[in-house]
Amino acid sequence: MAVVFKWLMRLATLLIVLTVVAVVGIYWLASRSLPEYDDTVVVPNLRAEVEIVRDNANVPHIFGQNDQDVFYGLGFAHAQDRLWQMITMRRTVQGRLSEVFGTATIGIDRLLRRFDLYPLAVRSVDALDPKTRAALEAYSAGVNARLDQINSEALGRGAPEMLMFDVPVAPWRPADSLAMAKLMALQLSGHLAAEVKRARTSLALPDQKRLLDILPDAPGSGIAALPEYAALVPGLPQFAENIPLDRNPLSPFKPFDLAGASNAWAAARDRSASGGTLIANDPHLGFTAPSIWYLARLELQSGGVIGGTIPGLPVVLTGRSAALGWGITSSYADDQDIYVEELNPENPEEYRTPDGFKPFAKRASIITVKDSDPITLTLRWTDNGPVLPGSHYNLAAITPPGHVATVSWTALSPADTSLAAAMALMESKSVETGLAAVADYIAPSQNLTLVDSETIAMKTIGALPARDPAHQSQGRLPTVGWNAANRWQGVLPYASNPEFVAPLGGILGNTNNKTLDRPFPNHVSFLWGDTQRIQRWRNLMQRRQVHTRDSFIEAQLDTVSFTARSLLPLIGAELWFTGEAAAEGTAERQRERALILLAGWSGEMNEHLPEPLIYAAWLRALQDRLIQDELGPLAQEFDHVEPLFIERVFRDVDGAAVWCDVLQSAPVETCPDMARLALDDALIWINETWGSQLESLRWGDAHQATHDHPTLGEVPILRYFVNIRQSTSGGDNTLLRGRTKGTSPDPFFNVHGAGYRGVYDFADPDSSVFITSTGQSGHFLSRYYDNLAQLWRRGEYIPMSLDEDLARAASVGVTKLIPAQP
Repeated sequence: MAVVFKWLMRLATLLIVLTVVAVVGIYWLASRSLPEYDDTVVVPNLRAEVEIVRDNANVPHIFGQNDQDVFYGLGFAHAQDRLWQMITMRRTVQGRLSEVFGTATIGIDRLLRRFDLYPLAVRSVDALDPKTRAALEAYSAGVNARLDQINSEALGRGAPEMLMFDVPVAPWRPADSLAMAKLMALQLSGHLAAEVKRARTSLALPDQKRLLDILPDAPGSGIAALPEYAALVPGLPQFAENIPLDRNPLSPFKPFDLAGASNAWAAARDRSASGGTLIANDPHLGFTAPSIWYLARLELQSGGVIGGTIPGLPVVLTGRSAALGWGITSSYADDQDIYVEELNPENPEEYRTPDGFKPFAKRASIITVKDSDPITLTLRWTDNGPVLPGSHYNLAAITPPGHVATVSWTALSPADTSLAAAMALMESKSVETGLAAVADYIAPSQNLTLVDSETIAMKTIGALPARDPAHQSQGRLPTVGWNAANRWQGVLPYASNPEFVAPLGGILGNTNNKTLDRPFPNHVSFLWGDTQRIQRWRNLMQRRQVHTRDSFIEAQLDTVSFTARSLLPLIGAELWFTGEAAAEGTAERQRERALILLAGWSGEMNEHLPEPLIYAAWLRALQDRLIQDELGPLAQEFDHVEPLFIERVFRDVDGAAVWCDVLQSAPVETCPDMARLALDDALIWINETWGSQLESLRWGDAHQATHDHPTLGEVPILRYFVNIRQSTSGGDNTLLRGRTKGTSPDPFFNVHGAGYRGVYDFADPDSSVFITSTGQSGHFLSRYYDNLAQLWRRGEYIPMSLDEDLARAASVGVTKLIPAQP
């Protein structure tokens, strides 16, 4: 027995030693790719020495003797810190993920190939001015210099993921950066999904009033009634099978509810306590680890520029110079239209046009799949745009047999000059020159807020389609592609885009809300991203005569829900403090406790409070009860509460209270009945998920920010190192926007919000501040992987200074790039 025990101990010891050796070996290999920031590197294709000074938050301040060398330095810095992110995003837009990830990403590759974004980016390079092309070439050379250094010095292939997935890396090209911009446009565009959803809902709800209940128009001037979708495209079933959206974290295709959003506001000098203009901006995108945003300062010949960049793009997208500040918000401009194209019954390779049948433009495309056979696609285009598969956003449900769906979209331009416009903006010195600089910006459409030392302004930038006044659906529903009135007639002139300069009130802002109401076809959109946050923002702006940097920060971090304050009195009007005291342990007693908590609640979606969770669960259960019987399986598509729908129902606008009656039951249910039943549903769910002690609930436990690694986030054990999870305040409709996932499990996880925040004060520009949601590095072994995450969570910021001495005084390293001798 002793001998057996001795050998078992030896075996256990050996296994422990081997495990330790393996862990140490893996750590050593992974750590080889950690960049050395205090370094001197001899690189090709550089005119003069470049310095990359990294301040104590690891924000690179890049100094060179000419602009091309500065962009070279930015490319090198991006590749040092975010190589895996850049390579993965490039593969995504190229439709080449399956070469690395196998069959799991075939669906993503199929779709991206059909959109044809990368070939369009390649063609767009020729449309750029020489200065922009030179900047892109210099940036690409900087990325490639880092790749050369990784290969020559055996630096662990540049990122741990590169070792794990054995990814071949091609040199970076200017077209790659243009393609990244188009990928961002794809992630920020939601009208395609919205058109399909509206069409499917129209089929399920023939009554136009009920359609406007569940898909309400933003408040404002009325909109003329539209035809039912069944009249535009007959022969479709009322309900069709749901095709679930691919939830692969690498997919750029998100539900409409998780399309781009943002906040931005500005104050003129006479509304500023310091006497200088103010601007705040926090763009909202899906959370990832690392964040999509990367902070950087570029010292250009025109002056220093600092703010948020996206790795792969050589431009500060939101930020400031010494003279100008700019911020972006999603405009929700209607820049996409779906068409139903009729196939020739005698030749399915042709489609119907206003002039008869015409052959598709076709091209074969081969998808290489790791550990599997390659797939050959036939890409087809019509005059209106690319043919999309029926599985995409359930297009099959609104496409009759013998037809296919196509999409027109401004981002499908083969002469896209958006990046050139963004680079010109960085060199602008005033609001006037800034507005002129972005005239050639195409997609994605944004609201651009601008501030110089004297003036504030906001303008919608990007191409807006010119539609015929006789368009059958005004762009709100898919229409037949062979009707000439439905087809686009070019784009509207830039001068006609909405513009607000130096308003009399001295305050400008946008929360993706409706900015103006112009009649079709000169409208911007019928669909807007916010009707709620704007109410709270207006209240915060108007309660002060003058604002400060700190009051703008306070507004960015505000967690009071206007929606909760307005809806709770409505839905609980006949429930508050009514009836007899209930016995402990009964459902009635639990409901009473919940109502007492909500009655004393201010509407603040604070992570430490129980009321936000009770409120959110109640509203979610209430909408589910209201729509299930009318919409059937389509109800699954409405996974976020629509506040205007709830308000219409409980105020009985145009008879909307009819939603409260369950069609399949004999009794006639009232809205108070539904509110009571929904609260019971919510409390049962809370009890099963979080426990029955309502007073001890924490909203932050359910509302965790999910900064998850797109490729390693679900790997056992490793996910605890690469994912950054945080308890957070805010919610769907607060200025501190924490958009919830909406789907089970964990429907209230915070998956979409402000990955970047910045507030700039032009009375003292170097007192400006900014922050991102994770850290500068994409390397999970780096201390800069999550160094900004807790600051972001607590609502703190770091200095946003163009003071070179300050950056050098607290630097964590200086990388010198030296031109190689010829």
